[in-house]
Amino acid sequence: MGAITIEIPEDVLLSAKIPRKRIKEELKRELALHLYREGILSFGAARRLAGMEKLDFHFLLGQRKILRHYDLEDYKKDLEYITKWMER
Repeated sequence: MGAITIEIPEDVLLSAKIPRKRIKEELKRELALHLYREGILSFGAARRLAGMEKLDFHFLLGQRKILRHYDLEDYKKDLEYITKWMER
């Protein structure tokens, strides 16, 4: 799978209040949060972009007060999966 590169002007990077050694990591995390909040990326895709484990990404969403995209259909699927898993 390929990747894309986005050019960000040096003056913009320098104006960001992010330590230089963490810029790439932080920008990917912020992009992931924004795209998830807007419904552009799923939870799984956003957490992979952020480079985080599921639980850590859940906590980050909570810290930022970003609502999860979880509706009744998702709940029903999870409930069905859990029921089948418990019957094993």
